[in-house]
Amino acid sequence: MVRAHRKVFGVSAIAMVAVVAIALLHVYILVLEMFLWTSPRGRAAFGTTEELAVSTKVLAANQGLYNGFLAAGLLWGAFAPDPVGFQVRIFFLACVMVAGLYGAATVSRKILFVQTVPALAALTLVVLAH
Repeated sequence: MVRAHRKVFGVSAIAMVAVVAIALLHVYILVLEMFLWTSPRGRAAFGTTEELAVSTKVLAANQGLYNGFLAAGLLWGAFAPDPVGFQVRIFFLACVMVAGLYGAATVSRKILFVQTVPALAALTLVVLAH
């Protein structure tokens, strides 16, 4: 019995680390989109030209803000007590997956591997830990 409890706790800890990692990824995306969009780093990350970056700066900042909301929700879910924390983790990981699927379909397939696959892995860990 003790052994099973440790295994579940281990998966639970790994699940929480995964959720926080996804949140930090979205904080990084927020920084890229809101503050570094026109910089060489921001343009390289999103494959934009200087002209495109300048003309879409406001749109990118708005998009970055939404990534910040995803990060905030994931952090809330990671640290809120269950059952609310579990429900919030599921909801925000599903939101990240949907956003990733949409981005992969409309912008770049790379988004599938940067956003959707990690969110799916974290969601799987969260469900297994519950």
